[in-house]
Amino acid sequence: MGLFEDINYSIWCDFIERDFLESRFKEIIEDGTIKGATSNPAIFEASITSSVAYKQQLDMLQANKAKKIYEELAFTDIKRAALLLEPLYKLDTNNGFISIEVDPLLCDDASLTIDEGLRIYKSLNVENVMIKIPATEAGYIAMRELTSRGIHVNATLIFSPEQAKKCAIALDEGIKDSNKDTKGVVSIFVSRFDRLMDLTLGAKALATSKLGIVNATKCYYEVNKLENQNIRTLFASTGVKGNELNPSYYVDNLIFPHSINTAPLGTIEEWLKDGKKEQSSIMSEDECDKYFISLEQNGIKLNDIYEKLLTEGLEAFKVSFKELLSKLKH
Repeated sequence: MGLFEDINYSIWCDFIERDFLESRFKEIIEDGTIKGATSNPAIFEASITSSVAYKQQLDMLQANKAKKIYEELAFTDIKRAALLLEPLYKLDTNNGFISIEVDPLLCDDASLTIDEGLRIYKSLNVENVMIKIPATEAGYIAMRELTSRGIHVNATLIFSPEQAKKCAIALDEGIKDSNKDTKGVVSIFVSRFDRLMDLTLGAKALATSKLGIVNATKCYYEVNKLENQNIRTLFASTGVKGNELNPSYYVDNLIFPHSINTAPLGTIEEWLKDGKKEQSSIMSEDECDKYFISLEQNGIKLNDIYEKLLTEGLEAFKVSFKELLSKLKH
C-alpha cells in the first residue's frame, strides 16, 4: 500500500509545462509521489509564454484566432498529462485526473459555462479529465449540470465555508443524477488568507499563519457533511511565499483523510525532502467556529475577507487569460 492510501489522501501537482511532462512529471508519477495534476489560466500563461517548447506549434497555429491557438496548445498538454496519468485512473478512479479550467471570462454566465465545459470535454475526449468551474452563483448551476452528464468537475476558487457547502451540494446532486462513477473535487484556497491577513493579525497580537489552515478545515467539514465518497476536498494555493514558514507548511498541516493537496512543483519537492509524512491532527469543527468568533470579536470581518479574495482570484485568472491571448499572435 502506498503512502496515505489507507486514508484516501493524495498529492496532485499544480503545474503543467510541456518539457516538464516528459521529464520530472513522469518520475513523480512513477515513484508514487503524485496521483494527479491541475492547471489554471495563470499556469498556462506562465508556461506558454516562457517556454520554447511551444514555439513550433505556436508558429504553425498563427492563422487561427487567439483563443483557438490557446486551446490547441493547452489541449495538447492536457491530453499528454491525461495519458501519463491514465494508469493511476485505471487503478483507482479517485486519482489520475488532470484539470483544465473553462474560460474565466464566462464565470458569471451559467449557460455559456456549461456549453464551454461540454465543448472542452468532447474536444479532449479523455476520461480522466476534470473541468474546472469557478465557485460563483453561475458556477454552481454549471457544476450540477456537467456532473449530471457524467463529466468530472473541479470546483475552484473557493474561499468561504458557504462556497464549499454550495459546491458540495451542486456536485452531490449532479453526481447522483448521473448514475455513473462521476467524481468531483472542491478546491479550497489556503495560503492567500495568511498573505492577506498576517500583518493585521500580528498587529492585534493574534496568531499568524493560522487563518488559512483553520478556514480550510472548516470548509473540509462542510464538504464531508454530504457523505458522498465521490467528492473530495482539494486544498489548493498551498505554496509558501517568503521565508517565514517551512516551504511545505500548507501540505504538512492538511494531510486529512479523504482529501487532496494540489501543490506547486517546488512545494512538492520541499515536502519530499523535509515534510511530514503522517496524517495531520485535525481541529474540531467547534474549535474552528470558536476561532472565527474570536476573530470577529477582534474586528476581523470574515465575510469581507472572503469577498475580497474571491473578487481578486476571479480577476487574476481573467487577467492571466487575457494577457495570454494577447501574446499568442505574432
